[in-house]
Amino acid sequence: MRYSLFILAIWFTLPAIGQIGGKSSYEFLNVPYSARLSGLGGVNITAVGDVNMLFANPALLDEALSDELSFNYLGYPASIHLSTAGMAHYFEGIGTAGLGVQYISYGEFDTYDASGNLTGASKAGEFNLNTTLSQQVGNYRIGIGMKWASSMIADYSSNALMFDLGGLFVHPEKDLVVGLAIKNLGFVLTEYSETSSSHLPFDVQVGVSYKPTYMPFRISITGYNVSDLDVSYFEEGDNTGTEKPNGFDKVMSHFVIGTDVIVTKNINLRLGYNHLIRENLRLPDRGGLSGISFGFMVKHKKIELGYAYGGYHAAGGINNFTITTNVSRFMGGKKTINEDAGE
Repeated sequence: MRYSLFILAIWFTLPAIGQIGGKSSYEFLNVPYSARLSGLGGVNITAVGDVNMLFANPALLDEALSDELSFNYLGYPASIHLSTAGMAHYFEGIGTAGLGVQYISYGEFDTYDASGNLTGASKAGEFNLNTTLSQQVGNYRIGIGMKWASSMIADYSSNALMFDLGGLFVHPEKDLVVGLAIKNLGFVLTEYSETSSSHLPFDVQVGVSYKPTYMPFRISITGYNVSDLDVSYFEEGDNTGTEKPNGFDKVMSHFVIGTDVIVTKNINLRLGYNHLIRENLRLPDRGGLSGISFGFMVKHKKIELGYAYGGYHAAGGINNFTITTNVSRFMGGKKTINEDAGE
């Protein structure tokens, strides 16, 4: 089975072509869907021990997450809502399989004809069904994910088939994880219309997480949009006082820094910084909480609760809620590794 995963990884990597964020369809796939991901800055591929991370890196699923079930709710400005659910199960001799669904609703809006006459109201939303499989190979873990994404705007719709490839190195003695994820490889199945041309939000991400011995925190550094040298935004002739990004800004716009503060086995605090969001969405005269996120996790018996706030603009940010449990605990199953060890 492990050789099949390697063959699939090579096959789907060959036709990869990068797309700059903001110029692609299905951008909802890059939204930080869980409280942990939001709290760590919005991008992370090395946060172990969380079933929700199957969307970020399929290699993050392992046997310890078997029968974990999680639900997430994200409230965006302008009455936009994202709901996510994920579950994993370990199969002897096969690996850890994951199943996840995402749905984002953009609400209801008025529609008009070519003459500007009101014709009624329509809705818009997007959906993703994600299946993953990961295997442990010594100190390495490899994974592959397949997702079917659908986007609906009024009477128009588009569908795509995409694949994620992931790999992890988990140090056998130290609390050190190094990861690589190649995301959203695939093709568009159906277009919105005969004249539309959708592009997939392809991305290559690398990351590392490390917890120093005897220290109560774990720091994560994640690089994303690796295939695009310059992802910063600046409009020539801008008279709002926004400064043109310098070399430091262009480099830092590829990195997200997050920290898990381990207060106790059952309580974690989270803090994240996303330089790209801060530089693109801050006001010219003040940054506020743009690009800064924070949150917490609390475990109580069979339930784990998480919350995070992600700062986007002075006008507001996002609120993310997560609830997780292990269904085997309700059926008299034995404790999981995560329950005994915490995060």
